[in-house]
Amino acid sequence: MPGNRKMMLPPEFLERIERQSYIDARSLADALGGPSGASVRINRQKWPHPVSGYETVEWEPDGFYLRGRPLFTSDPLFHAGVYYPQESSGMFTGEMFRQLTAGQGSLRVLDLCGAPGGKSTHLASLLGDSGLLVANEVIRSRAAILSENVTKWGTGNVIVTNADPSRFAMLPGFFDVLVADVPCSGEGMFRSDTAVREWSLQNTNLCCERQRRIIMEVWPALKAGGLLIYSTCTFNPAENEENVGWIRENTGAETVTVSLPPGSPVVPVRYGGIEGYGFHPGRIRGEGFFIAALRKPAGPVQEDRAPDVRKSKIKSSPEAFERSLSLASFDRGRVVMVENRIIALAAEAGLYGFIEARLPVIKAGTLIGELKNDDLVPAHDLAMSVRQRPEAWQRHSLSVTEALSYLRLDSLSGSGMPLGRVLLTYRDVPLGFVKNLGNRVNNGYPQGWRIRMAGESGFTEIL
Repeated sequence: MPGNRKMMLPPEFLERIERQSYIDARSLADALGGPSGASVRINRQKWPHPVSGYETVEWEPDGFYLRGRPLFTSDPLFHAGVYYPQESSGMFTGEMFRQLTAGQGSLRVLDLCGAPGGKSTHLASLLGDSGLLVANEVIRSRAAILSENVTKWGTGNVIVTNADPSRFAMLPGFFDVLVADVPCSGEGMFRSDTAVREWSLQNTNLCCERQRRIIMEVWPALKAGGLLIYSTCTFNPAENEENVGWIRENTGAETVTVSLPPGSPVVPVRYGGIEGYGFHPGRIRGEGFFIAALRKPAGPVQEDRAPDVRKSKIKSSPEAFERSLSLASFDRGRVVMVENRIIALAAEAGLYGFIEARLPVIKAGTLIGELKNDDLVPAHDLAMSVRQRPEAWQRHSLSVTEALSYLRLDSLSGSGMPLGRVLLTYRDVPLGFVKNLGNRVNNGYPQGWRIRMAGESGFTEIL
């Protein structure tokens, strides 16, 4: 019951939100006692079809509210990167990015705290082919999840790194936009018992200090005049508007505002000359969220953001490009050969080499394939890529039962399937490669990604 749930919320939290004039404390507490919703964002490069039967997220044209929370693991389209289950409030990052970078191209963007990948995949779609996203995650296991989700999304313009924020000082003035969804006290997720148990006044203070340290460590990497988009999933002023004010005071940055449509449920949060935006359950359908933007001052001396890439050890490979040309439409200057692997880098080879020499990279772009006895064995990355050439492969369509068997790495029947290398599809969307040898089918789905659910348990077709 919502009333019982409200009693479980920390009393110090309830007392504080009563003092926050821009929050309807009763409505918020009641909403935190109810169930959380679910929403998805569509990958239009993989699913150009109309979406019907759902309400659109107010600030994201490709975001949709679902009726309940389905078991995404049982939907092959999820594994094919057709959509990403993203919290609707967090999708406002994309709207802020659109408004503040309108008309700009070839942007370099850092998503500093990227895992599990909602904002990274969103930014990757918005950046297009000319932009570069560096998606970073400091925790190694979470960086692997980020890399998996970026691979499934398939845009190919993302480098995934596993670095402490302090490492980015080695790329001074490099990024046009810095997106920092910083670790926080998690009050916006109080529908979760775990979030409530982990909350304490001491933890909120520690989060505030850590957030300031993170921003100041990465600040040198933002170019003069560049944008910081700062966000949390909490309502705590010390972590939100007060921290944004502190950053402004210590860097000389200027607050930047965006337009909200009339009647928007988003609440402007004003503090000492800065303006942020609050997302409060009871007003919005998602979880709690705060976001604000600051512009770095030009300063008397402009940082040099044009790195010297002439000494880079990473060089494009004409031979590798020719081998891959019939398989995918990547730029010549991005295709390299690393030992026996052909990779389409997320940036021009020299620029990638400049980054790779300074940061621990765990995903460079799109792995096209591996040469074995002069035969190019295609990688799963290529199956997921929006730049693959569909005509390059024999294709075979799977039913939902067959698709789930493939994703579980079960034995597959080659009946009706062409011999040789085959691209499997589900509802005309690439799912992955197999090699049909006639007497058996070799499954090319990544071993570490296999799903472990049995049968079609809980299957719900989202689209």
